[in-house]
Amino acid sequence: MDLIHPQLAAFAAVLEEGSFEAAGRRLCVTSSAISQRIKTLEDRLGQVLLVRQPPCRPTPAGELLLRRVRPMQTLEAEALADFLPEKNPTALTRPIAIAVNSDSLATWFLPALSQLNQQHGYFFDVRVDDQDHTLNLLRDGSVLGAVTSEAAALQGCEVQALGVMRYQAIASPGFVAQHFSAGVNAASLAQAPMIVFNRKDELQWRFVRRVTRARLAPPMHYLPTATGFVEAAALGLGWCLAPESLVQPALVAGSIALIAPQRWLDVPLYWQHAAVRSATLQHIGAEMRRAARVGLRGGGCR
Repeated sequence: MDLIHPQLAAFAAVLEEGSFEAAGRRLCVTSSAISQRIKTLEDRLGQVLLVRQPPCRPTPAGELLLRRVRPMQTLEAEALADFLPEKNPTALTRPIAIAVNSDSLATWFLPALSQLNQQHGYFFDVRVDDQDHTLNLLRDGSVLGAVTSEAAALQGCEVQALGVMRYQAIASPGFVAQHFSAGVNAASLAQAPMIVFNRKDELQWRFVRRVTRARLAPPMHYLPTATGFVEAAALGLGWCLAPESLVQPALVAGSIALIAPQRWLDVPLYWQHAAVRSATLQHIGAEMRRAARVGLRGGGCR
């Protein structure tokens, strides 16, 4: 049994599954039935909602609609679980789409998901992006909530402060001796190889701007692995910023060193989510803050 209109359910399923065929399999109807529902919905709203090429993605109008449908799906699942639990044993097993940055996923975030699954039976569809970009996934309706560095709430959303993730600049002891023996300055940063996660990663550049205002173009490695940053630094590939909780064991072991012990980068993190009165979102927010109290500086603040 579904409470959401079949046209809206078809629309959301196409974007979640990526195609009309996959959406039809999930909803147990033909792909032509999905296509007809989407066409009828577009005619009713007078807007094209989907870009029909694999994987299907929303148009600007589709993004606006998806932002409204996501919270409706959560409220629907809660209602079915409350009123028809025996007929809808899987009402709350539809994965909840949330966005998080890779460093949080590698440090404090997973215990929160584990507790939510054990206590409430929730399942999750986790989307990973840079903390400066996860909000785009909430903005376009792809997710119901996001861990983000943005404190200003999107329209129709609420924000809860989680705490601060501290990043430390690291490299192998040999790399530090070779490239930073004269100190961390514009000259040394311009020639020392730098490791960045991907082309969205601004952390290293923020650190560089803290040290110097010079326009630098150092040699770079692109390495899209949060946990692999520390190992890459220990192996001498370059210098990088990594969360202090990931850095500490390697510092104690002596495989890495801080290139500038008196300098670091603090990144405040927030939980943004759709502003609806949902028990699911309340549970997720509470568990996020609880996990942040352990994994972030000043974590769990309101």
